[in-house]
Amino acid sequence: MPTEQTNIVPGEVIEGKVQGITKFGAFIELEGGVVGLVHISEIADTYVKDVKDFINEGDSVKVKVLNVAGKKIGLSIKQAATPIAPKPQPRPSNPVNRNVTSHASDYSRGSGKSNTPVSLDDKIAKFLKESDERMQPLKNRIEPRKRNRYN
Repeated sequence: MPTEQTNIVPGEVIEGKVQGITKFGAFIELEGGVVGLVHISEIADTYVKDVKDFINEGDSVKVKVLNVAGKKIGLSIKQAATPIAPKPQPRPSNPVNRNVTSHASDYSRGSGKSNTPVSLDDKIAKFLKESDERMQPLKNRIEPRKRNRYN
C-alpha cells in the first residue's frame, strides 16, 4: 500500500542516503525527502553491535521497503540484495595479553585425530576441565580458611 506523498511500495528495493545513525538503527532519506528507519537487526546478516561499523552518515545505500504504516517506513539493508561486510577495524594493542599463550590449537585438534572436526560441546567441556584444574590450588588455599573461621 503506497503512501500518500510518494509511491513507496513494500517489497521494492530503492536507493537512499543515510541521514542519521542511532544505537538502534539508521534513518535513511528516500526519494521525495521521505525518511525511513533501518532497525539494527536489518543492517547486516551478522551480529551488529554498532551501526557505525557498517555504515556512516552520508553513505548511499540500497534498501528494501519492509512496511509502510502512515508516516513510518520500515526498511532493510540486509534484504536488499548485496550483503554489507563490517568495516575492518584495527586490533587494539593490549600489553596485558601479549604474553598469553593461545590454546586454540589444542581445542581444534581434539583427541589427536587428524581432520576430525571437534564440536563446540567438546571444546567447552575441555575448557571447563582445564579451568577447574587451574583453579583448584586457589580453591584449596581459600577453603581451609573459611572452615577454620567458623570452628
